[in-house]
Amino acid sequence: MTIVKLYCKRRLSLVESFTMSIQVTRKDAKEANENIIRRFNRRVLQSGVIAQAKSTKRFEKPISKTERRKKAIIRDQRKADKIMQIKLGK
Repeated sequence: MTIVKLYCKRRLSLVESFTMSIQVTRKDAKEANENIIRRFNRRVLQSGVIAQAKSTKRFEKPISKTERRKKAIIRDQRKADKIMQIKLGK
C-alpha cells in the first residue's frame, strides 16, 4: 500500500468515528429561540464531538522531551527579546 492510501484510510476512520448522534428535542410552543440554541450547544458539548474534532484536526508527530524543552527555551528567548525591543522603543 502506498502512503496516500494509508492516509486516506486513516482519515476515513476518523470521519466514521464522528458519526455520533445528538438527540435534540423539538421546540415547545412557548419556548424562546435562545433556549433552543443553549440546549443544543449544551448537548453538543456534552457529547464530546467538538473536542474530538479539535484533537484530530492536526496530527503532530510525537517529539522527545529534549526537543520540546529546546523549543520552549527558544520561545522564551524570543519573547524576552521582543519585550526588550518594546521597552527600548523600537
